[in-house]
Amino acid sequence: MFDRVDPFIGTDAIDLSPPEGIAATWWFPKPQVGNTHPGACHPFGMVSACAYSGAYPTGYGVYDLGTEGLPTRRFDHLQASGFTHFQQSGTGAIRKYYNYVRVTPMLGPLDELGTSWRITDEVAEPGYYACTLESGIRCEITVGPKSAVHRYTFPSATDARVVVDLSQGGLAIDHGATVPLRAHMQTHGHAEAAGQITVEGAPLSFHLACDSPGWRQSLWYDRRLMEGSTRLEFDDIRPTTLRPFGLLWRGPVEAGGSVELRIGFSLRGTERAASNLSTDIATRQEAFDTRRTATKRAWREHLGTIAVETDDADRETVFASALYHSLIKPCFAPGESPFWPADGPFVFDLCTMWDIYRTQLPLISTLFPQRSVELANALLHICEEEGNLPIGYRMARGADRFARQGSALAHTFFADLCALEVPGIDWDWALSCMHSDLRRGYAEDYLERGVAHPITHTLDVAFAYHCTAVVSRQVGDEALAGQLEALADGWTAAFDQASGLLVDSSFYEGGKWNYSFRILHDMATRIGFAGGDRRFVALLDEFFGYHADPVKQPGERPAKDEMDRGYALNRFEGMNNEPDMEAPWAYHYAGRPDRTTEVVRAAIDQQFGPGRGGLAGNDDSGGLSSWYVWASLGLFPVAGQNLFLVNAPSFAHATVDVGGTPLTIEAPGFVEPERGRPCQYVQEVRLDGEPVDRSWLGAHELRGGRRLDIVLGDRPSTWATSTRPPSASTSDSLARTPGAP
Repeated sequence: MFDRVDPFIGTDAIDLSPPEGIAATWWFPKPQVGNTHPGACHPFGMVSACAYSGAYPTGYGVYDLGTEGLPTRRFDHLQASGFTHFQQSGTGAIRKYYNYVRVTPMLGPLDELGTSWRITDEVAEPGYYACTLESGIRCEITVGPKSAVHRYTFPSATDARVVVDLSQGGLAIDHGATVPLRAHMQTHGHAEAAGQITVEGAPLSFHLACDSPGWRQSLWYDRRLMEGSTRLEFDDIRPTTLRPFGLLWRGPVEAGGSVELRIGFSLRGTERAASNLSTDIATRQEAFDTRRTATKRAWREHLGTIAVETDDADRETVFASALYHSLIKPCFAPGESPFWPADGPFVFDLCTMWDIYRTQLPLISTLFPQRSVELANALLHICEEEGNLPIGYRMARGADRFARQGSALAHTFFADLCALEVPGIDWDWALSCMHSDLRRGYAEDYLERGVAHPITHTLDVAFAYHCTAVVSRQVGDEALAGQLEALADGWTAAFDQASGLLVDSSFYEGGKWNYSFRILHDMATRIGFAGGDRRFVALLDEFFGYHADPVKQPGERPAKDEMDRGYALNRFEGMNNEPDMEAPWAYHYAGRPDRTTEVVRAAIDQQFGPGRGGLAGNDDSGGLSSWYVWASLGLFPVAGQNLFLVNAPSFAHATVDVGGTPLTIEAPGFVEPERGRPCQYVQEVRLDGEPVDRSWLGAHELRGGRRLDIVLGDRPSTWATSTRPPSASTSDSLARTPGAP
């Protein structure tokens, strides 16, 4: 998989073939760009590094701020004023844009700092990024979990320099810049320095080391050298008083001469930054190549957890790149919490929990269960220290915790881990945190009034009660579990039985149709509200655009009336946005897995592709890419319910490392997809040779299995049409799912 990854996928506006069939009827409300970046990253690492132009939203690229339609270009060409650290991945208006500690190789004086040079000859692979500046300097970056190494190869120059700017942060958009509140730096001889900047409430420490024989080290302030000075100290920086400041190394260089800069980072002081640098980069000799090799090895191990076989190189690239983008965030930074003194697990950049809880977190739990344990414990520490389980969490202080997007979503993650009996979590502690969290925010409205608006929060909170009941039963508190399940039934207040849809309310990035088909813990009752299977399928067909006319997508800077007309379509948002990303699998609950196949294959084949424009919408910290990974394998996790829905895979053969045990997925009868060719349907399913006549597998079944055969054919079959996935109100309850303990 490593050799097929293209980190540039998603960095440009959508560039896919015109859609056909039902995919042509889906409407895109969000920016038509992946918002990814090609910078160097370590799997789930704390540090990333990339060329910096100031563009929205990662600091890389050419685009201006945009929240809908085609992105507007801010720059005519790819350019960079240096290379920054810490980037978001695939997010939109997250408002914490990082890009701290800008490093700029230069041939001119400090007065030219901030100049943006055209960049060419870009190369990127997992853990490595390189480009050539217009000045002729070749720039390479690699990273470790808590470090970065830069290598700059210069043309012949009498006064080349590597400049570190500590005043730079954020983006070059209105209100996008970040100004440090406090800063200090101390030089240590001629090759090393250390310091800290406090940015958006986070104390980011660093230790710098640069081996450059014959070069001089200098502090600088306001673009002027401070010869002989060994310390910079700023106690109270304001935007109106800010002057750029930092450190540089300068000296002569022959053509082809290289300089390496090593940086260790920490959120817990300069001594720990130095320790992190030593841990990540134990040798000064050939430090760049040594670190790059180690990070490449880490990526090969992570990407090697899934393998697919296909003769189509583009499809393999799209899959490998989706898996890669799924493993960048969250940022695991053990021992690095800047907000409380205790060591232990710490995680940040849970920036889109409302997207990743359904796809990416189940993927991490499946492939890397110990990472899930670390994440779970980090969330519990956050709850204990700050009073709530977060909906989003970043390397920044701030009251904005994304309350509009969703409520109590971490509960689904805990319920899955608890049902799997993954060791390493204090479940009494977890239950206490989960239960306490259901007395805050929109959950308080739910308790007091039986409903919370936006109405989607009613569904969130009700399901969170169901998930908390799972944990309560696991720890042996049946009485509490009964109380919680009674509260979980309150989701019914969210639906209008006359229409079979959600009641009128305000909605986040969509309308009531987009949220009406999410997979609940009691789908049997929910489908009953719609008038039964046939009526529910008819509503889904209308939502997915069966028999509808093709739509025109919003253009650049769309007007309000254009967007209003689009929302009025009440249509699936495709892979442009995530609120309805699980809706295709709702057909399973009405006995129509064939419809799921048609919708999912249309999305896989037409809304993902190779090249920079290969994503139809924001990747949102890997939420979208994780959807593609699951859908391509022919599986979909029902978050919080400990089960997987089965569908037609898009590869003839795949292997998945499920918690350390290889699972082979075979698709007898599979034919490589071609544009215009009808999709294939599931004819039968076998797990380890035993027939499976239902459209789902329990998580324990999947973890205990060795071979999953999904036989395909050209026509819909009767497979799984007479069975239904578990619902809380039916005798085939979740607790009785085959393979459950």
